[in-house]
Amino acid sequence: MADDGSASASPTGSASGSPSPPPSPSPLPAYPELIKAAVAITSGTMGSTKAAISAHIETTLSSCLPADHASLLSSHLAGMSASGELTFTDDLYSLPPVKRGRGRPPKPRLPGEAGPRRSSSDGPRRPRGRPPKPRDPSAPEKVPRPRGRPPKSTDSGSAEPPTGEKKQRGRPPKVRQQFAEVGFV
Repeated sequence: MADDGSASASPTGSASGSPSPPPSPSPLPAYPELIKAAVAITSGTMGSTKAAISAHIETTLSSCLPADHASLLSSHLAGMSASGELTFTDDLYSLPPVKRGRGRPPKPRLPGEAGPRRSSSDGPRRPRGRPPKPRDPSAPEKVPRPRGRPPKSTDSGSAEPPTGEKKQRGRPPKVRQQFAEVGFV
């Protein structure tokens, strides 16, 4: 009965349930990063096949690939194409096109510049449009006129003196000649 506490001891020598040391980080980068790099390098005009992606990964990381590389690659390719990280058409994988926003892209900023280019201490903003021409101080003052076409004046000198009849609008009617009556019996 001398085995009081030795029966509960583990073969590694730790008597209590202390956590085991964390697993060492694998030298293998994440599969999505590997796949994106392989697609970027091996894609031709249309895209890359699964075999070409696998071959590129195997040549770059031949010593540290896991035994289930083929199944890991298949599951990651399916997940990435479902999430939109890759496009899959006609058994070819390719990176999706880069979408640009509308309008002109912003100007690049200098490294020390973070905020807007103008500060409020610079003074008021310039108005939009072309600046007005400089005025001649010796020129006479302009009299403002109302906008639009001026109304017709009837009392100003006209070519014809006014008569009792008003002129009608439009083209005058065509004058018909009256025929002399010819007597038929």
